[in-house]
Amino acid sequence: MKRIVFALMIAAGPAWSATGTDPDWPCIQRKQPHLSLGQVWTGPVPDARVTELARDPQIEALAARLEQRRLPLEEAEAMIADFAKDADDARLTALMVAIMGKIEPDRSALIDGIARYGRSQVAMAQRIEERRARMAELEAAAEPDFDAIDAAEEALDWDQRIFTERQQSLTYVCETPVILEQRAFALGRAIAGHLGD
Repeated sequence: MKRIVFALMIAAGPAWSATGTDPDWPCIQRKQPHLSLGQVWTGPVPDARVTELARDPQIEALAARLEQRRLPLEEAEAMIADFAKDADDARLTALMVAIMGKIEPDRSALIDGIARYGRSQVAMAQRIEERRARMAELEAAAEPDFDAIDAAEEALDWDQRIFTERQQSLTYVCETPVILEQRAFALGRAIAGHLGD
């Protein structure tokens, strides 16, 4: 039965899972639960002063605006350049710390949601297999109950349709954490470009 469930998941959409140790992870992309500042930032290591500066209302407000994916990167870079005119390296680093303080929780929540999505798909694939087995039993009966067979077939079709639609949207769902990583890296590069000015 496990082979049938796995075949169902593979046949219904994009590759089910990247190689890894988490059986709930349904994405091609390798699961990386957390994103660290060091992965996207080449500037100075934040100290206590920078961490305190990251809580400055002006810096927090700018970070909240910059991390929004709907804000084009060109506009974000212009806002960073404007901020950098009056900012020293500590304030620039604090801006990156504040951005990561916004992106990382959002990304972690997405990762958790994707894992739940994966578990839900596995459960649905198992339910589909159970419905198929039940239909086979009904059809093999000495005196088949055609109303029950029709009802079972309708339920099976419905579950398969939902499973397939969700599997097709998996590509977009799985790309979202990667998009956040790329945005954090691009913002980090833009900010680092103003260090030492």
